[in-house]
Amino acid sequence: MRFACVAVRKKKWMEYQGINNWEGLLDPLDNHLRREILRYGEFVEATYHSFDFDQSSPTYATCKHPRSSLLARAGIQGTGYRVTRYLHATCGVQMPHWASNVASWMGTRSSWVGYVAVCEDGREISRLGRRDVVVAFRGTGTCLEWVENLRANLTCLGGEGGGEGEGEGEGEGEGPMVGSGFLSLYTSKAATNMSLQDMIREEVARIIKMYGDKPLSLTLTGHSLGAALAILSAYDIRSHIPNAPMVTVISFGGPRVGNRTFRRFLEKSKANVLRIVNSDDLVTKVPGLKDDVARLLWLFQRRAEHSPSAYTDVGRELRLSSRECPYLGSADLATCHELKTYLQLISGFVSSKCPFRATATKVLS
Repeated sequence: MRFACVAVRKKKWMEYQGINNWEGLLDPLDNHLRREILRYGEFVEATYHSFDFDQSSPTYATCKHPRSSLLARAGIQGTGYRVTRYLHATCGVQMPHWASNVASWMGTRSSWVGYVAVCEDGREISRLGRRDVVVAFRGTGTCLEWVENLRANLTCLGGEGGGEGEGEGEGEGEGPMVGSGFLSLYTSKAATNMSLQDMIREEVARIIKMYGDKPLSLTLTGHSLGAALAILSAYDIRSHIPNAPMVTVISFGGPRVGNRTFRRFLEKSKANVLRIVNSDDLVTKVPGLKDDVARLLWLFQRRAEHSPSAYTDVGRELRLSSRECPYLGSADLATCHELKTYLQLISGFVSSKCPFRATATKVLS
């Protein structure tokens, strides 16, 4: 892999996976944690390099590579991981009947969205201090996925994505709510495809049955829409799969996912979330208004959290800024959101008092 890795002290791997909410590791940024974040970023990069974005291709919206060689052909060698399953997401929306004359690619509902990979190399398992399982998700890639992104009204998880007693709402009488478009992508099925939710539950349960007798971790990572899917998946795994191991999310440039009650339930599930944010990235500020602002605007409503705008951030935040990076020639909206920009910022970040180190490796080409 591009970023050199050193051995993890066996007693510390849980700290790097967030068991103590990354206390003392983010400001200044611990060098080993930096390498681990960059390593997981490469797994996400592989999803972009492998996805067929060519709208004229007969294999549009699928993976260009076979499972056996995906990581190598996507440009990351020597990971010690083997891809065990491809993941597909299905949009719950369809093109309207009056749009029957548009190009067929615009109506693509199901698409390849990522993969599950298991560490099987003995030396890498020893270095990490446990067997690690990576679930990596790409960002938005199809027309209907963009439509789902815009469906930002909050909807109850209900029986689809939550645990028991969700309707009780823990004191406020309200259950966890998430963006309806994100939940649709996670739970919708097609005639030929299981839902993303069912795929993940099935594969994770299989892996736990096979390897659960020894130290095991699940690391879900994604960029943009993929970060939202990673958070939903982490909560679902911790809520529904018995004997689930430590579950960690490494989120790059992700949007907000749900309301304040969802955040409480996520914390209660003990899923660890490290949310990496570029202050100049608009995507991390949407959808909706943050819950504190929404509550002010809905001051005279008895149940402000039912406001369609009452989103809140989740997890522990690592805040960066593209304005501090000397390698960025421009700071337009698209550049600020790109995964490569995030990897460059992580490579250079030292602390809030020293935002960018002069000796940082150049990631951007």
